[in-house]
Amino acid sequence: MMVAESISGRSYVAQDFAQRLKNAEDPRAAQAVRLVVDAICDIIAKLQPTRMELQQIIAFLTDVGEACHDTRHEWVLLFDVLGVTSQVEAQLAPKAEGLTPPTLTGPFYRPDVAFRKDGESISLDGRGVPLEVVAHVQNLDGCPIEGAVVEVWQANGDGIYENQDPDAQPEFNLRGRYRVPGSGRVSIRTVRPAGYRVPDDGPVGALMKLLNLGLDRPAHIHFRISAPGHRTLTTHIFDRTDPCIADDPLLAVRPELLAEFTETGDGGLRTEFRFVLASNRSQDTQS
Repeated sequence: MMVAESISGRSYVAQDFAQRLKNAEDPRAAQAVRLVVDAICDIIAKLQPTRMELQQIIAFLTDVGEACHDTRHEWVLLFDVLGVTSQVEAQLAPKAEGLTPPTLTGPFYRPDVAFRKDGESISLDGRGVPLEVVAHVQNLDGCPIEGAVVEVWQANGDGIYENQDPDAQPEFNLRGRYRVPGSGRVSIRTVRPAGYRVPDDGPVGALMKLLNLGLDRPAHIHFRISAPGHRTLTTHIFDRTDPCIADDPLLAVRPELLAEFTETGDGGLRTEFRFVLASNRSQDTQS
């Protein structure tokens, strides 16, 4: 039978390749490549692609590489929309129940952001619906983590980040760093973010359209929280009312990360969120 022959061929190729890796200088690299070859051979045995289909795959991967440049990272986007990035983050995360789930950092993070005072706004142009985010930073025992640094960044009400839009937004708009006081509570004033569409003008976008997968990310705010003696947490909070909340193309939405934006009566919004960090004493690893 054709399938049996394919499986036999897969077995021969995978086993022969594994034998050739025995003298590899880097055992970890050899293990990774062997697993990739095993998986590819298994897919070939099951899918039985034609030569033309193989050439189409090669052409797509070539297009992904050619779409990468200084301001565009198509390979990163591909790994993101396939869920690879989110899966790696989930596996590296400490496993204790009650910890805030991590998410991918995304391409718009900047490390060179100034500190702001508790209650100070990160909206430098004042455009958008006012939103106060009250962040509570705690450990698993519910104790506040004094001195933790909260980094925050987000898109504006049009779904555009400041470093995508340098001619229309002030530099460092909707970005800031805050130091958590002894109460463990810090107030971040900002504006309501909008969701946005992942780039659809390249090979990854074409693949998503071919598969009829959504390209619209739900509205969210990014956080990176660090503190001595604790694991650094990178995560999002999501607007639970966003219509795309169930179809995030980057597969980052978790039920624990849904936030309620409530009206304050003066035309603004408010939300509170509890971030729980893991202690460095945990045996889980994260990098």
